[in-house]
Amino acid sequence: MQWTKRNEQTVYANRWFSVNLADVELPDGRHLDHFLIRLRPVAVATVVNEANEVLLLWRHRFITDSWGWELAAGVVEDGEDIAVAAARELEEETGWRPGPLRHLMSVEPSNGLTDARHHIFWADEGAYIGHPVDDFESDRREWVPLKLVPDMVARGEVPAANMAAALLLLHHLRLGQDALP
Repeated sequence: MQWTKRNEQTVYANRWFSVNLADVELPDGRHLDHFLIRLRPVAVATVVNEANEVLLLWRHRFITDSWGWELAAGVVEDGEDIAVAAARELEEETGWRPGPLRHLMSVEPSNGLTDARHHIFWADEGAYIGHPVDDFESDRREWVPLKLVPDMVARGEVPAANMAAALLLLHHLRLGQDALP
């Protein structure tokens, strides 16, 4: 069953996002007003080192008033390559410059409300270049053993669904079945 958008208008917009109102026709012919948020693409990156530790940020999110582990992330600027944006965000937020990035996954974290696409990359090497420029983004940056990831996710220590999915996939790719209890 497919919904059909008949019309969409912007209610509010800024450089980061727009809030739009759509007239949606349901399969039975009824119409409903549906608000949606249009967002720029988000680039995400991390490094997994030789010891199978992943570089994470411990940060507070004021919207949910919660703490959790995350990967470095930010919006892709106009005309910017997504992988370049991911590397830039990692460097700005952690002080680590990644080696060659590999695409891990792209996800739509809330596709019933937004058109946000998060593009997640990882590298298996990186170089520390100094204290992060955007150190206000997190309370601390740490190398966390990938083997701990499933339990961290289960305890709610990785609250963002996109981050949890990416970390669990990295866990699987790097450690596979050998890491399961």
